[in-house]
Amino acid sequence: MKFETPATTNPIDQLKVVGKPTNRIDGPLKTTGTAPYAYERHDVAANQAYGFVVGAAIAKGRIASMNLADAKAAPGVLAVVTADNAGKLTKGDFNTAKLLGGPAIDHYHQAIALVVAESFEQARAAAALVRVEYARSKGNYDLAAALDGAAKPAASFGVEPDTAIGNFAGAFAEAPVQIDARYTTPDHSHAMMEPHASIAAWEGDKLTVWTSNQMIAWSVGDMAKTLGIPKENIRFDSPYIGGGFGGKLFNRADALLAVLGAKAAGRPVKVALARPLMINNTTHRPATIQRVRLGATAEGKITAIGHQSWSGDLPGGGPETAVAQTRLLYAGENRMTAMRLAVLDLPEGNAMRAPGEAPGLMALEIAVDELAEKLGMDPIALRILNDTQVDPEKPERRFSQRQLGECLTVGGEKFGWAKRNAKPGLVRDGRWLVGMGVAAAFRNNLNGPSAARVRLDRSGVVTVETDMTDIGTGTYTIIAQTAAEMMGLPLDKVVVKLGDSAFPVSAGSGGQWGANSSTAGVYAACVKLREAVAQKLGMNAADAVFADGKVKSGKRSAALGDAAADGELVAEDMMEYGDLAEKYQQSTFGAHFCEVGVDAMTGEIRIRRMLAVCAAGRILNPKAARSQVIGAMTMGAGAALMEELAVDKRFGFFVNHDLAGYEVPVHADIPHQEVIFLDETDPTTSPMKAKGVGELGICGVAAAVANAIYNATGVRVRDYPVTLDKLIGRLPDAV
Repeated sequence: MKFETPATTNPIDQLKVVGKPTNRIDGPLKTTGTAPYAYERHDVAANQAYGFVVGAAIAKGRIASMNLADAKAAPGVLAVVTADNAGKLTKGDFNTAKLLGGPAIDHYHQAIALVVAESFEQARAAAALVRVEYARSKGNYDLAAALDGAAKPAASFGVEPDTAIGNFAGAFAEAPVQIDARYTTPDHSHAMMEPHASIAAWEGDKLTVWTSNQMIAWSVGDMAKTLGIPKENIRFDSPYIGGGFGGKLFNRADALLAVLGAKAAGRPVKVALARPLMINNTTHRPATIQRVRLGATAEGKITAIGHQSWSGDLPGGGPETAVAQTRLLYAGENRMTAMRLAVLDLPEGNAMRAPGEAPGLMALEIAVDELAEKLGMDPIALRILNDTQVDPEKPERRFSQRQLGECLTVGGEKFGWAKRNAKPGLVRDGRWLVGMGVAAAFRNNLNGPSAARVRLDRSGVVTVETDMTDIGTGTYTIIAQTAAEMMGLPLDKVVVKLGDSAFPVSAGSGGQWGANSSTAGVYAACVKLREAVAQKLGMNAADAVFADGKVKSGKRSAALGDAAADGELVAEDMMEYGDLAEKYQQSTFGAHFCEVGVDAMTGEIRIRRMLAVCAAGRILNPKAARSQVIGAMTMGAGAALMEELAVDKRFGFFVNHDLAGYEVPVHADIPHQEVIFLDETDPTTSPMKAKGVGELGICGVAAAVANAIYNATGVRVRDYPVTLDKLIGRLPDAV
């Protein structure tokens, strides 16, 4: 099915199942510990052995020698895999560094060996016996020190590095009110609960990998390229993923080494990356240095917007696209954005929840607050004044839906913004300094081709098959809701099967495109199934009504399952897209509000309450969407207050490479959160009239927290995370 014109009324608009706050159908499996995660797939292959990864102990250089004798002789050892005996391997399209290093080392903890043994303990003990001598080379590990060598990168996922509209330099110089500030965000870890884990088994030249992966088709293709075998010989299976956040978009060392280990040992092998390797071996959100310049009239109209960002990555990598939202969020005739990329020899930087907008808004939305203060304007009023209904860089292109002003207005009323004291450092609750902050939220909408297969049996049960994945966001449920709505069934008459490369190729989970795209693919398949059912029952498909497990046309009525009385009916289709995304700027919007308390004596920061107001198309399952946004808000609070990968700039690795040193928020850090979804449908995005919301929920959160801290204390911190050492000594005198 091709989606080329805006959607009109269709079966989804009935909203009998779609749009209802629905419990996750996979919830019982997860709460009882019976959901089959990758490392726990004891049922899929007999006689599984265990692999333990050896990571490089240097960040750059070469392996001078590797002595495997003691490891091979250790109890229970079946095989030791290195680059010397793994055979010819080609780097996949989606990996910046090789997944198996040697003799050249690209980054610290790059996998250089896998020890396979009968038990995990034996594999781990033997891995400690691998003796490696290195020839260390000088590397670049400090973004600030590498700025002079930073270069203009190529376009990244369609995002051009630079844009320029009007005369930014002239308009900024002439603006009566100016902001020119530098902001920094540190390296961040995905810190997901489930490790990168895989089980691999060979049957002749056929390979099966049970893994934790967000994008099945991408990873099958990359594995085929890496091994030099046909894609048709590879099956990936990933029905449940315990968190990805972008860190599992591509194959990592666990998958490749499980495959190589299984080949070497002649039996299935399972591999999970230890937590230190999850942080140093896999991907992370790269640090940024950003400069934001805003020029405005005395009345608050922005006349000049300039945003530059510097980030770093391994050779061949890409930038953190932190200027992307600045191109679309506020009006202003004179504009400039630019990204520069430095070569760093740290572990690979890549996508993490809301890449680009999340760190970009951490800077931009503080700068807007600083401009509001300089103007003597309310921060909400300033943002609404500079709202726009057209793409500021392409005024002929309208936003398909844009309710940023409504998000800010509704949020301000609900949060009690009118009670905020605009002058910082004056509101106290005992020893606590109290402040409120706000930030706009923005994330682009993306659609991807997505296919599904639907089956109808004689009992009236519909089974959906697609390689779409569920990264903990509720995909099973919204796909079931879509099929139930289309076929006129209750949820308990729908079975959903996900994450298997034997199923039709979906958009996958990433970039906030998964929900709308995958359900649209199910919609397309169900349209075909409805036609097949009507034909089988001798009804007119154009006027057939599917409801309550029955099909009605005119005066005729039949049970849905009757259409499959002679055998199962199967339909398959893919939703593809025309040029509506080019004709209209499709984006999601929101507003984040935060109230904090800061201890006047110690500088300790406590979030008191948070509110998100989101406009993101039709919300397919408000209960699951609320959970996504609350989780995103929590992650944003972590970025604001505590999350930071500490770089050892001498030896090039992340020091705090476990959950003891890499701090993330816990329940006590987030006492109260509320989410409001504005009523919105967007007919230009798909027949579902939906958009994504999971990444919108993190965009702007950190700035709202930082702005609240400033309002509480009068101390402006532009270098994240905002920790008490950056406040202490600058706080108002305690009374």
